[in-house]
Amino acid sequence: MLDERGLQVMNVEAVGDAYAIASDYLRRTGAISRTPAVNDRLLELIVGMFDRGECNKIRLANKAIARFEAAKLS
Repeated sequence: MLDERGLQVMNVEAVGDAYAIASDYLRRTGAISRTPAVNDRLLELIVGMFDRGECNKIRLANKAIARFEAAKLS
């Protein structure tokens, strides 16, 4: 039971860290506004990739940034 709880906390942390990395980058480039509000589309991208098995926060952030920017261009 404790292992499950520890894993769940680690999962939430990976998603949160990936979002922080990606949103910081996108705010600095001007792709999203500098308001403290959560960008729902970016969070959906990260959670979706996490649900499909990606657990590395750096890869999550990088892939989310690429997909977010690609969607803006189309």
